Formats: sequence, structure tokens, C-alpha cells
Amino acid sequence: MTLSMPPKTLLLSKELPTLQYNSTRDRFDETWQAPLSTLLGLGRAAGADFIEFFLERTNYISCLAEDDGISSIAPRLSTGAGVRVFRGKADCYVSTNDLTFAGLKAALEKGLSILGLHLPAPSAFVPEINLELLRDYATKKGKEAWLGGCSSMREMGDILLAANAQLQTKATHVQSRRAAYFRDWQEVLVAASDGTFARDIRLTQSVGYSLLCADGANRSSISQRVGDTSNPDFLRGWDYSATAADVAESAGKMLYADYVESGTYPIIMANKFGGVIFHEACGHLLETTQIERKTTPFIDKKGEKIAHESLTAWDEGLSTDEFGTIDMDDEGMPAQRTLLIENGILKNFLSDRTGSIRTGHPRTGSGRRQSYTHAAASRMRNTYIAPGEHSVEDLFASIDKGIYCKKMGGGSVGPTGQFNFAVDEAYLIENGKVTKPLKGATLIGEAKEIMNKISMCSQDLGLAAGFCGSVSGSIYVTVGQPHIKVDSITVGGR
Repeated sequence: MTLSMPPKTLLLSKELPTLQYNSTRDRFDETWQAPLSTLLGLGRAAGADFIEFFLERTNYISCLAEDDGISSIAPRLSTGAGVRVFRGKADCYVSTNDLTFAGLKAALEKGLSILGLHLPAPSAFVPEINLELLRDYATKKGKEAWLGGCSSMREMGDILLAANAQLQTKATHVQSRRAAYFRDWQEVLVAASDGTFARDIRLTQSVGYSLLCADGANRSSISQRVGDTSNPDFLRGWDYSATAADVAESAGKMLYADYVESGTYPIIMANKFGGVIFHEACGHLLETTQIERKTTPFIDKKGEKIAHESLTAWDEGLSTDEFGTIDMDDEGMPAQRTLLIENGILKNFLSDRTGSIRTGHPRTGSGRRQSYTHAAASRMRNTYIAPGEHSVEDLFASIDKGIYCKKMGGGSVGPTGQFNFAVDEAYLIENGKVTKPLKGATLIGEAKEIMNKISMCSQDLGLAAGFCGSVSGSIYVTVGQPHIKVDSITVGGR
């Protein structure tokens, strides 16, 4: 048998230091395919089972108006990359600010060495990875012009000052007024040894109020925020007058409200941000990161009943302009809609690549991260309880004495779903009617118990912007639900 010589196009390991690439520095495009496919091939030649590069550029700015002045403007620019290397079920992550070929190669080499792998011998061949044609969501969906169409720094300040002036007009006993806005523009590129090669641009914006009122010993504090993706005109379209009226009305009612009496009550939780409890107390327990740690009570409950039969819940990245909407996740997988719970039955977990490798649950387009300095992990996107068959009036009519939780505040959640959440705006329900305002209420419970007590869901699904912190940093998410009835829950008060 005559052995033919390898094609001259194959690289030798010793030739890598001499390679020159002309990748576009101010844009992630097709010119990055050659250097990244070479580096991915180098990682495979070194013995890694899988390698992924995540490149990122960000342009962020925030603006804060306090009372009648702008107190803070904070811009931030960053560029960097992260490389993740897998060997079996073990992995490591290395990030760098150096996007030259040499810089990326050094990051890859560091990751390989952490897993006990080393670059191939100088005479070894390095076959490049054959990447797919660039899946460019930014170009396909016209995102290139987004950044230039956003509000200028001066416009941000003018709108926030006008908004704060509205609060002063509409609220009484004002102690402090704040209006805050941020814009986060991000360009990402993902290249992986399975052939993934995808690019996207994200534009996330949020604006909102915080109002503190005081009259003698009486205090009330109300915040309200809205968020958006994909709309450069978002801040210009904010109806701050209507929002100011809503916030002022809530603050006025809570200022002189009676304190709630501690006890166990049936409650009705309002739609939109009321979904934060499901997100925190149950949604996190359906991420494969929790299965890996064995910290979820639902680890072996797929296909079993974990909630009341009235409850169906989704997580998805597809809703138009919502805060957690993404065209692709941070591992380059297209967005999906994932059914979490159907009529009380657990159907699916949320899984990233690592979660799939370690738990066997299929990827769901849920690999997300705060920035290139974090490895992706299984995270929520737009997560909500689906609408039910009842009217809002049906829910109230079913309660003789209970509490209406209209606006939720902050809280804390334990590793296995124990939670406590403050209620910023609450009202007593008597004989099916909302009566007097209440303050000081805290909802206390455990996910696996409360999920079985959500007995009624109305038809008025509403979504709200939120922020979620976990192992891969802080990310933008949507929470949501219709009005729901919880048959009984512990309410802390006085």
C-alpha cells in the first residue's frame, strides 16, 4: 500500500506562531471564522472533547435622576472572550481581554492545562474545525442600526428630569424621588468544536421610578420598572406621566395603611411581577445546575405531579421585546419555548450544554451568562404561569377573608425553595371584596408546598421585567403570571 502525503493545507503545530489573521476588530463577522476554527482544531488535537469560544463587545450607560437633578451618568465599554474546555464531564473556563490570535491561543492553552491537557507536539497536524456558515441574527434582523438610534445622553437626562417632575406633581408627602434608566448594547459571537458559528446583537433597556413618602411616623416606598429588548425608541415612548400617577397612588394608599396581622391566609397575587415568586421559588429548582448540585426537590420528579392541576408554566425566549427574549442563547443555540409544568405535571428542566452532559436532560436554549467573564449556565428567560380559565372576579369571590398582594417587593430564597417575599402593596379581602390597604406583609413558604396550593388562575396573563442572579452572573429575565389564588400561605406581619 502506498501512503499519500497529507495535503499541504494541513497545519503543523509548530506553524501556529507564524500565522497571521486579519479579523475585523470593530465587528464580529465572517473574518473570525479562520482563526477560531484553527484554535478549535488545536484544542481537539490536544485531547479536549469539546471547546467553545464566546466573544463579546458591550456598550453600556446608565443615568439616574434624584429629585430635580441628574446625580449619576455611568458609561462602560468592554471587549473580551471566554473559552470553555471539556474533557469528559469535567470542564474549565478561562477569560481574556486579548482578542488577538496569540491572546486567544494563550487562553485556550491555559484551559487545556487546567484539565491536564497539553498542546500537540511541533510535528503534529492541527486540522481546523469545519464551522457552519455564520448564523448572523444581527444582520438578518436589522440590528446593526440599533445603537445609533438610542437616546443620546442629553435626551436621557431630559426625559428622567421631566419624569421626576411628574412625581412631584402627582404625589404628596414626598421625601425622595428617583428615576433611573440604563441601556445595555451587546454584540456576541459563539464558535464551538461541534461546528456552531453564530452572531447576535442584543439591546436591553429599562427605566423606572422609586418614590419614598413620609408623614410623621408613617412611611411608604413604592418602585415600578419596565424593560424592553430590541426597541431603540424605548425611552422616548415611556409614558412616565401615567406611571407616575400609578406609583403616586400606590404610595398614598400605603402611607396610612394598617399593618397586617400575622397568620395563615388565602391570598390573591396580582399578575405581572407577582410571578417573581414562581421564578425564584420554583423556576430555579428546574434548572439543571440545581440537579448537578442535588439541591432541587424535583430532581427525579419528571413526569410526576409537583403542582396543582390548575397550574401550567412556560419558559421561553421568543416573546416580542420582552426582557428575557433572545434570538440565541450564549452557547449559540436558537431560542426555544420550553413547557415546564403542564396541569401540575413536571415536563421539562432547563438545560445548558454542561447540564445536558452531566444530567442527560436535553439542551433547551437556556445557556446564559452575564458577560464573557462568566461561563454559561442553565438560566431562565421569559418564565411565567400560563393563563387559566377563571375571571379575576371569580378568584376574589372565592375568598371570605384573605389578602390581595398587588405589588411584590424583594425577598430571599433558600437553596431548596424556601422563600420569604415582602409585599409592597396589599389589601384586605372581605367577603369577596377588596377593602382596606395593608402594609408590612411578608409571604413565607416552600416551593414544593405552595405549588400545590395555587388552585385558581385567571385569564389576564401579564409579564414584567426582572433581574436574576445566579452562578453565571446577573442576567435580564421576564417574570409573569395571571392573577392567581393560593389557598393558604403564611403571612408575616405584626
